[in-house]
Amino acid sequence: MICKIMPEKCIACGLCQIKAPDYFDYLDNGLVIFKNNDATEIQVEEPLPLSLLEAYRTCPTRAILLSET
Repeated sequence: MICKIMPEKCIACGLCQIKAPDYFDYLDNGLVIFKNNDATEIQVEEPLPLSLLEAYRTCPTRAILLSET
């Protein structure tokens, strides 16, 4: 599974970091980044961790995407 972030859609609400702190962090301006990773997409092993799925579901602007390819 691929997890992609779109910082241009991020409103810096903090929900993704609250739900999945092992995956998400923020830049100084509050926009989302992957923790310890400069990429905008990462490969995630299945089954998806519940924390990552919760972050995806709660993002109000859909700045987090999950896809199979």
